[in-house]
Amino acid sequence: MKPDFTRKLLQWNKSSNKRVMPWKGEKDPYKIWLSEIILQQTRVEQGWSYYEKFIAAFPTIIHLARANEEKVFKMWEGLGYYSRCKNLIAAARKIASDYKGKFPATYDEIIALPGVGPYTASAISSFAFNAPHAVLDGNVQRILARYFGITTPVDTTEGRKLYQTLAQSLLHQDTPGIYNQAIMDFGAVICKPQNPLCQDCVQQKECEAYRQNLVTQLPVKQKAIIRKERWFYYFIVEHKGKWYIKQRTGKDIWENLFEFVLFESPAVVENITLKLPFLRKLVNGQQCHIESISRTYRQQLTHQTIHGRFIKLQVQEALPTLSNFLLIDKKQLSKYAFPRFITAFLGEPATPAELF
Repeated sequence: MKPDFTRKLLQWNKSSNKRVMPWKGEKDPYKIWLSEIILQQTRVEQGWSYYEKFIAAFPTIIHLARANEEKVFKMWEGLGYYSRCKNLIAAARKIASDYKGKFPATYDEIIALPGVGPYTASAISSFAFNAPHAVLDGNVQRILARYFGITTPVDTTEGRKLYQTLAQSLLHQDTPGIYNQAIMDFGAVICKPQNPLCQDCVQQKECEAYRQNLVTQLPVKQKAIIRKERWFYYFIVEHKGKWYIKQRTGKDIWENLFEFVLFESPAVVENITLKLPFLRKLVNGQQCHIESISRTYRQQLTHQTIHGRFIKLQVQEALPTLSNFLLIDKKQLSKYAFPRFITAFLGEPATPAELF
């Protein structure tokens, strides 16, 4: 069964795989690495334009390593999971300093780079250097679980070892890069999570999930993702035509991005008024008034859901309580990188009742 799976996959790839992406067939490890980092937690359709934008702005790893961090974060804006961008910059600088700008060529060196795990290291080393390392991600796990009828949960130690061993055993040793790209494409266009194209699948006759009518039940996951709810209330404090913003720090979401004055509540705030304790402490007795309150915005992250509103606040005097914030002209907002939660608000036309 093993050689048959690999043979049929490569045959399908050669005769029927029409999936087009700008990085397919690329041999430059820098471009492969960039595409792989962008595609972590990002759909190909969304990541495509970002990839082209980054290549145009930073044609080599040295260009990226020497770039201003704020510029890189601004270009990343909208992709989310900003730790990827932070690691991207760190890895570029490591390659520039430790390898004199030449991308490392071995799996062990590649996986030691910030933000690079086994999947990404396998992809880069096989695509760029034809190294025999099988990729293993959710797509590959799904294909293998269905084809072999595996019921061992993918998110257990036993499952991870089983899938990694199986993936490596199926790898075509002579053309590992072609095989890895083929199995990823196969998972994206044929053996899809929802509504897989079983009638068009070259592996159908040997697929245990198809034979046993288990396609929708595989792969098995043991742990359900627990998502927490968070409520963010952003106060857009304006003083003489300028707004207060601050860069986020700490090990939380949106690290290094900018935001307005934030009040995070443990629960939804039904009535936002000047009597709100956070707001009273913020203005510290100064006269002010609320100009508008936005609708509720929502953003779904992997393990949490962010809800929130934007409250426009006008103050006559600068606030000492915000001395560690930047006070910038509204026209300068485009120079700073904000999380998508905020850019969604800034990019939405105000209704007459919300104009400010």
